[in-house]
Amino acid sequence: MLKLNNRAATLCDEIARNADTLRVASQWTDSGTELWDFGIDTAGGLEAGQYLARICMAGLGQVGLVPGNEKLWHGPAIQVATDQPVAACMASQYAGWEINHNGFFAMGSGPIRAVAEVEPLFEEIGYHESANRCFGVLESGKLPTDAVCRYLAEQCGMAPDRITLFIAPTSSQAGNVQVVARSVETALHKLHELEFDLSRIESGWGVAPLPPVAADDLAGIGRTNDAILYGGEAVLYVRGDDASLKRLGPKIPSSSSADYGRPFADIFAEYKHDFYSIDRGLFSTAVVTFVNLDTGNTHHFGSFLPEVLQKSFGG
Repeated sequence: MLKLNNRAATLCDEIARNADTLRVASQWTDSGTELWDFGIDTAGGLEAGQYLARICMAGLGQVGLVPGNEKLWHGPAIQVATDQPVAACMASQYAGWEINHNGFFAMGSGPIRAVAEVEPLFEEIGYHESANRCFGVLESGKLPTDAVCRYLAEQCGMAPDRITLFIAPTSSQAGNVQVVARSVETALHKLHELEFDLSRIESGWGVAPLPPVAADDLAGIGRTNDAILYGGEAVLYVRGDDASLKRLGPKIPSSSSADYGRPFADIFAEYKHDFYSIDRGLFSTAVVTFVNLDTGNTHHFGSFLPEVLQKSFGG
């Protein structure tokens, strides 16, 4: 067992030692939950965003800024890589915990999910974890109240003072980075929806353009999702037969969804801003490539759609 929360604890200690240079700050609720502000009342930044993405992946992935594809967007891109794709991306990074309590809403990521296990996903992937300290990442424009923290602690079966939460709005530099760092995760989740055996995936690499920070969270959700849906790429290193890859391949990229081809902000509005009601088939990278480690063959699917990125990112 990889002990996802233990790995996140090491990263949390690094953040605490470098809080001033990362431009982040912590505070505690009345019941003792530690809250790290990564862009609400703090500046945060690009490096803070990379730490946030690494916390999401429980320290099981590399995250960095790289030169972007100028045919897609004139700016940097966020690159990720992991040799533990299922644990890093599905058991930790995936924003599968919809937190909606006492008027507070957030999408929850990070290794805290593997302890709470409120999602059927954990039974499906066969991953379970116990921990004496939990770490979670919340995509939200405000800090959770003490009542919300007590609720999360109850879901995890532990005291509130054993929980540390990192919070960033989508319309912040750090929040912008951590969402775009989900290229491999979205490809894996799409494969899971297609009932592909995720244990066949040995490693994953992905990249997506980093959009300009939006003026508000709603616009930020649109831009960051567009970055992955229309400019994201994932390369997955797999074992097994080629026939199943060829059969599933056309269904994996975001283009397999009927909603594909429009800015995500428009799609989001159509679904009344209910993220979890949108066609799950949409959430994947624009391009997916399989490298079969057993046969030596490569299979490439999908294509980029730069015109949507240009419209979404503002020119």
